[in-house]
Amino acid sequence: MDYILSRLLFLPGILLGISIHEFSHGYAAVKMGDNTPLLQGRITLNPIKHIDPMGFMCLLLFGFGWAKPVMINSRNFKNQRRDDAIVSLAGPAANFITAFLFMLFIKLTDMFMPYSMLRQVIFEVLISTVYINLVLMVFNLLPIPPLDGHHILGSIGGAKVWNFYYKYYDHLRFLMLLLIVFRGIGRIIDPVINILYNLLFSIFF
Repeated sequence: MDYILSRLLFLPGILLGISIHEFSHGYAAVKMGDNTPLLQGRITLNPIKHIDPMGFMCLLLFGFGWAKPVMINSRNFKNQRRDDAIVSLAGPAANFITAFLFMLFIKLTDMFMPYSMLRQVIFEVLISTVYINLVLMVFNLLPIPPLDGHHILGSIGGAKVWNFYYKYYDHLRFLMLLLIVFRGIGRIIDPVINILYNLLFSIFF
């Protein structure tokens, strides 16, 4: 029962986090000159448009996962390498801003809401939202397909890096799934998440 309750308290943060993440990718792409996300209906905060079933289940079960990627046609960008990197960074950046704002909401709740069971539930949802947005940010910056980090690294490194990803794409995706299932991802990103969480906490408390 406690496990189910904890997952339910995480659910609002997961839905918000993946929606903001993918919306930001799409919005940035449109601003860079590619209307593909707009035509596909991805410029929305409706989580149904952004959920990838496997990624969503991984988020619920393991704490790490992904949304349905926004389709981008980089040929519409004025500067393909630069604009692709900007679009790839937009999602993780939006998750960090969201985590920052929800840490502010935690502070305001602590200041103005009297202690009650409702306040405790709100606290848990807010804290979970901060945490899951930091998870989405750091996890998606890993340079492993299909995560944003591999787009960023490819945009910086150029043809040699893209050729490497093209050659080993399926192997790297399988490696990522193994790391998620056997909790290897946590060992990689948990220290970074903890540093960022403590940084945000120190700003407001």
